[in-house]
Amino acid sequence: MTKKKDLSPELKAECEAAKKLFTQKKNALGLTQAKVAEAADISPAGVAMYLNGTNPLNAKFAVVLSRLLNEPVSRFSPRLAAELTQMQGARIDGRTGNTNGAAEKVLEMLRKHGGKSLDAAAQDKIAKAVAEDLSNFAAPAPPVDRSKFPNALEHGDISIPQYDIRAAMGHGQVPAEYSEVIRNVVIREEVLREKGVTYTAAQALAMITGWGQSMEGTINDKDPVIVDRGVNDYQGEGVYVLTWHGDLLIKRLQRKDEEHVWLISDNRNYEKQSARVDDVIIHAKVLMVWNARKI
Repeated sequence: MTKKKDLSPELKAECEAAKKLFTQKKNALGLTQAKVAEAADISPAGVAMYLNGTNPLNAKFAVVLSRLLNEPVSRFSPRLAAELTQMQGARIDGRTGNTNGAAEKVLEMLRKHGGKSLDAAAQDKIAKAVAEDLSNFAAPAPPVDRSKFPNALEHGDISIPQYDIRAAMGHGQVPAEYSEVIRNVVIREEVLREKGVTYTAAQALAMITGWGQSMEGTINDKDPVIVDRGVNDYQGEGVYVLTWHGDLLIKRLQRKDEEHVWLISDNRNYEKQSARVDDVIIHAKVLMVWNARKI
């Protein structure tokens, strides 16, 4: 038997992001994999294969998961969000009366992504319904009033969750868990690119609030900062969220020798401290302060 080919890192990241969202929201929404399977008209094992990264996500499953989680598809798969936008874009053909062409396009996408859960008759029925609907459109639809949908993401938006972690920049405190999301902040991906900010994955970005004065000048008291939780080891000099002897801190790290690093406070009123590498646990790397000052 031929071994199933592993998914690409990009497709695996989509599955991991979908699984993370499902895990975060399933209890509050009363969801189980069995309920997702029923809604998607597949087996629970099929759902597990999507969430565990055995099979790549497809458009049909993404739409079902998005509806059940009340989250846009772009939260876990910008690729499929773009494909779905393309499918919706078939409606534009209605301006010229080419409803059959639009229906054929939708039918092609259904056959490509629908798998075996929709038989040919069901696919044809959906395509004909689209064609009938398109006949009512002689002009392009008016733009969406985004004031009515303030939380809707546009292409290129990144939703960054803010966590109640209260990272101390002074004496430190016992770290909290990365579990309770307070709210989301939406930022344009191009803004991060313009600032020269790089990150491991959009899903790894989060916002935390710094407390204290030891990093003053770089991060002021109660400044929200964007961090990359995908960085969990020392990757050269930079500002990190870390635990040292039970205290959660935001400090600039610099290599001292093979076994030690310097914990540096950017406020010159604080002395730098030497720490054993084995005593420092890195949780994330700080990328920028929310006032758009790059670290």
